[in-house]
Amino acid sequence: MVELKDSAPVEAEFSSLENKVAQFVTVCDRLRAENSELRQQLVAAQNDAKRLNDKIDGARAKLESLISLIPG
Repeated sequence: MVELKDSAPVEAEFSSLENKVAQFVTVCDRLRAENSELRQQLVAAQNDAKRLNDKIDGARAKLESLISLIPG
């Protein structure tokens, strides 16, 4: 096995790189979880918007029906 005379700087650089990769993986995991949560919130908001639009459409139909009953 060949041993480098001064491998300490190389090992320090590898250690630094390893730490940076670990930090990157941590950030990616956190962002993946946050993205998933945001997607769930978006689906819930879209469902609420549809439900509210349906209620508005129903109210509009009732109001138009009542207006059509007014003589005039």
